[in-house]
Formats: sequence, structure tokens, C-alpha cells
Amino acid sequence: MTTTLLRIIKYGFQSFWRNGLLSVATIIVMILSLMVFEGLIISNVLTNTAVSSLQNKIDISVYFKTNVAEDEILRLKRSLEGVEEVRSVDYISREKALEIFQAKYQSDPTITQALQELGENPLQASLNIKAHDPDDYETIASYLTHESFKNLIEKVTYTQSRLAIERLSRIVDTAEKVGLSLTIFLALTAALVTFNTIRLAIYSNREEIGIMRLVGASNVFINGPYIVEAVIFGVLAAIFSLIITAPFINLIAPYLQTFIQELDLKTYFYSNLFNLFLYQLLFGIALAIISGSIAIRRYLKI
Repeated sequence: MTTTLLRIIKYGFQSFWRNGLLSVATIIVMILSLMVFEGLIISNVLTNTAVSSLQNKIDISVYFKTNVAEDEILRLKRSLEGVEEVRSVDYISREKALEIFQAKYQSDPTITQALQELGENPLQASLNIKAHDPDDYETIASYLTHESFKNLIEKVTYTQSRLAIERLSRIVDTAEKVGLSLTIFLALTAALVTFNTIRLAIYSNREEIGIMRLVGASNVFINGPYIVEAVIFGVLAAIFSLIITAPFINLIAPYLQTFIQELDLKTYFYSNLFNLFLYQLLFGIALAIISGSIAIRRYLKI
């Protein structure tokens, strides 16, 4: 058994070297397939980071009447934190709101003078509410319309933010659907291309396979070298796809960070290099073995 296995591996490497040009062409096709697969992983990270960044910039602000006691506001805050759709609730007191306002307009003497002439704090206390999902904001806004809150709340900014929230919701849904569709389409395309490439390698050795069958070689012994060859394709393609991708990551990472400040693509790529290689390796080997096995099975039926 061990001898047979070693021979299968040996013949697999021999077939790989003997069909040098065809092997290179197969590896190139697989490298392209794996780079597409890797691109999908990275684009998924980009999409999730961009969506998360947008979600963090959108919230519902609840402004309270100036005569409402702080205890009542904090009671509503605790009530909101118990709502399933709410991710976080931040309380901004009137004093804090005034500090933020003054810091923002400190270079504008007109506004500074107007505040001094008023002699009191004109700003309202507020709660900034963030949801787990953009679709949850409508539920939260409905919760705030409860009769018991009418004497406390001056204004809820959901109406003003609704358009941005709905657009974000559509972006998230579309990104998920497009990403899934693209993944399925490119995976099928890569499988078909690899299938035809490996089948061509088998077809070029059809005479040798015919002789092996005539002398009584088993299907396992005939198929084995091509499966080994397919594994070699997968391993080499996984290695080279990462080597080729790394310079592109170094090049585009600074530009992407100017658009999405929370994303450091270079750090993500190198800190997850082993995981990406493992995904590439498993995908490449599985793609090669499945495509090669189907091609061999179809050829042996001829």
C-alpha cells in the first residue's frame, strides 16, 4: 500500500514536470481564480468596514424640553437600553451640549457674543441612540412616540435622518446580495475553467492511460497521479496568488484609508496572512481535486 502511494505521488510529480507548459497554464488559471476568491474576502472586509463606519455616523437624536429634570431623562435612557433593537444610548446634558457648541464655534465672535448676551444656556439635553441594524430605527422611533414621553420630548430627529437611514439600509442589502451572487458566479466559472484545463492535461496523456488500462492498472492507480498533480496546482497557485496580491495591497491601502479611515487594509492583510493562505490553500486544493476528479471520471467513460 505504501509503495503504491509513493509511486502515485512520484508519477504525479513526473506528470507535472513532463507537461511543463500545460502545468504553467493550469497554475496561471488557478492563480487568477484564487485571486478572485481572495478579492472577494477582502471586498467583504471593505464592505463590512464601510457599512459599520456609516452605521456609526447615523443615529436618532432625542431633544428634551428645558424644564425636564435630569432624573427623568436618565430614566428614559435606561428604558431605551432595555429595547432589543437599541445598541447604545449616549446622554448629553445641557452643560455638555453647551461645551461642545462653544468649542465648535469658538472662532466665531458673533456666536460667542450672542451666547454671552443671552446670559443662560439655550441648548437642550439630548439622547443619541444607535441601533444594531438600520432597519431598527423605525421601531425605535415608534417607541419614542409613546404617550408617556410626550411631556418630556421636544423633538426626535428620526424624520430628518430617515432618508440617510433608508439609503444605508439599501446599501447593506444590495452589497450582501451582490457579494453572494458574485461569489457563486466566479466560483462556478473558476471550477469550469480549471475542469477544462485539467481535462486537457489528461487528454494529452490518453495513450498512456489506455496502455495502463490494457495491462490491468486499477482506476485508483490511474487517477492518483492526476489527483496529486491537481494538489500541486492548488498549493502553488495559493502561494503565488498571495505573493502577487501583497504588492497590490501595499499600493492601494493608503488610498482606501483616505475614504474609510477605520480601515487599515495593509495591517489586516499581514495580520491575517496565515488565515488567508489557509483559505486559499483549501479552496485551491478542493477546486483542483473536484474538477480533476470529474474530468478523470468523464474521460474514463469514453
